[in-house]
Amino acid sequence: MELIAFLVDFILHVDKHLETFVLNYGTWVYALLFLIIFVETGVVVMPFLPGDSLLFVVGAMCGVGLMDYQLSVALLLAAAVLGNQSNYAIGRFFGPKVFKWEDSRYFNKRAFDQAHAFYEKYGGITIVAARFMPFLRTFAPFVAGVAQMTRSKFTFYDVTGGALWVGGIITAGYFFGSVPWVKENLDKIIWAMILIPGLIILWGAWKAKRNATRAANAGQI
Repeated sequence: MELIAFLVDFILHVDKHLETFVLNYGTWVYALLFLIIFVETGVVVMPFLPGDSLLFVVGAMCGVGLMDYQLSVALLLAAAVLGNQSNYAIGRFFGPKVFKWEDSRYFNKRAFDQAHAFYEKYGGITIVAARFMPFLRTFAPFVAGVAQMTRSKFTFYDVTGGALWVGGIITAGYFFGSVPWVKENLDKIIWAMILIPGLIILWGAWKAKRNATRAANAGQI
C-alpha cells in the first residue's frame, strides 16, 4: 500500500519530486528518467507511469536551466524507442496465445483488447497515435508484435512516434513551463494530461462496444 501511495503521489506531483531529485542527485536524474520511460513503454504490465506529464516537466526544468534540453530529448527518445522495441519483441514472442490470457493484476485484458481493436482499424499509424494515449501507448507495440508486423515497418512508426512524442512534449514544456500561469496551475495541467486522454479512450471503447452490439443485434434480425 505504501508503494502504491508513493506512485500516486509521484504521478500527481512529478514536478516537485523531479526537482528534488535533481537538486539531491544531479545527473543521476537522466538515468532515472530513462528507466521510467523505458519501463512505461517497454513493459506491458507498467502502463500507469507518468509519461506525458513527466516529459512536460522535464522540458520545463530544461527551460530554467536545471537540465540539458538536447541531452534530455536524445536520451528519452532512445528510451522510448528501445522500450517499444522491447514490448514489440515480447508480443511477437507470445503471439496469438495472448488472446487467451485472462485479466489479472499483471495483465489488463481490456486495455489489450482496446489497443488491438485500434490497431485493426488504423494499422501502423496506431504506433504513432498511441504515443499520446496512456495505456494504449504501452499496449500498441505489444499488439503490433502479436500481429506479426515486420520489424522494419514497426521501427519506422516507432521512431516517428517517439520523436513526435518526446520532442514535442519536452519542447512544449521548455517554452511554456516557465509561464507564470502554467507554473501556478501545473497540478491541474498534470491532471488534464492524465484524465483527458483516458476519457477519450473510454469514449472510444464505449462507442466501439455499442457499434459491436448494434451489429450483433442487426445480425439476429
